[in-house]
Amino acid sequence: MRKKYLFIILLAILVTSCSLSESSQDGTKSVTLTLMGKKSDLDKSYMKSIFQQYEEKTGNKLDIISIEDAEFETEAAERFDKGNVPDIFMHFHNADLDRFDVDSNFYYLNDEKWTADLTDGAKAYCTDSSGRLLGLPFWENSVSGCYYNKTILNDLGLKPATTQTEFDVLCQALADTGYTPICWPANGCSWMIQFGMDPIFADNPELLEKLNKNEITYSDIPEMTNMVQWIANAAEKGWFGNNYPEYGWDEISPVMGQGQAVMTFIWDTWFYTDYSKENKYTIDDFALMPVFMNTAEKGTYEGGNLNMMMANKNSKNIDAVLDFLSFCASEENYNVAFDGISTVNCFKNQTTNIQSDMVTSSERSIKENERVSTASSRIIGYSADEVAEAINSLLHGKVNAEGCVKLMDEYRIAAAAKQGAEGF
Repeated sequence: MRKKYLFIILLAILVTSCSLSESSQDGTKSVTLTLMGKKSDLDKSYMKSIFQQYEEKTGNKLDIISIEDAEFETEAAERFDKGNVPDIFMHFHNADLDRFDVDSNFYYLNDEKWTADLTDGAKAYCTDSSGRLLGLPFWENSVSGCYYNKTILNDLGLKPATTQTEFDVLCQALADTGYTPICWPANGCSWMIQFGMDPIFADNPELLEKLNKNEITYSDIPEMTNMVQWIANAAEKGWFGNNYPEYGWDEISPVMGQGQAVMTFIWDTWFYTDYSKENKYTIDDFALMPVFMNTAEKGTYEGGNLNMMMANKNSKNIDAVLDFLSFCASEENYNVAFDGISTVNCFKNQTTNIQSDMVTSSERSIKENERVSTASSRIIGYSADEVAEAINSLLHGKVNAEGCVKLMDEYRIAAAAKQGAEGF
């Protein structure tokens, strides 16, 4: 009889244990949500923090679908075409987003309570031309520019540039002393070119309008060819060093951190999320000046681009997806995730983030030369990966500057036509 009771007790414990494993901490049945994003994006410390907090506090799980950076846009689009749409999709509000049939696949978030906590700038970035909120901007709101090793410049008696002419002289001086002037990660990285393009279109909205109506092409805009020719000349002069075709995302930190290269075109938050603390040079060794790519004499900075968490409106777990977004948008949770991260606020109640000395020290220059992100977000048919592919064709000697610009036009026009853009 005693053995029988012991068996019943053990069976009850087992059943209870199984029931708890299938339930979240509030007593409801747990769910597993799929979340798709770019590998380097998902590896950010604040993303890992919010994912961990969610799983620990709710008992729910996240099935993270991480796609290599260089393949992300193409592979993600292929998955969508096959009907493999994740519950949550992370993407920027740029031209590449048009690949994913936003209206058919995603839930507009205007009525969510957390929208009142978004800063005006963050909310505007995620809102389409019809006023629909596409996603939750859970990301670093950073300042992009030319970050340079001020310690090396000081040791060499050199100064940061304030004009294109000064920048070219600086690059040549660094090359003459044996340093690689610019870390240009040509293997899978694509953001650098848009920094140079921003002034062309941000400073002349009429050009952007004509381009988007297919009344003109890149080839009709001399500044585009000037920029591409500058990139070709920089590579030929050794300003990118010898190994730039192999350098990708993972190489930027060691190359900059060990002083192999002196400058790179990137954003401040990268130093707090991806720059190794084991490097020879610390964050305190770096400072900020504008990006110079022969399109703005006094250079340019780019304002923040924000990664959005978008909700699959056709998901069988749509209620849980919206709860997940609310969790991420909760003050107590996002302040844990962004603790110590250098970023401008995305949320009004964001208090634990910091502002880097690199940015605050260049505040006046930023105010005078910053442009809103324009090329990647406002040019119809723009694809950062395809632009980088055209530039790499140039750097590998397959085309000249004019041919490179023509190739960029071909990619852009084909993408715009595929999207059904008027005039294409």
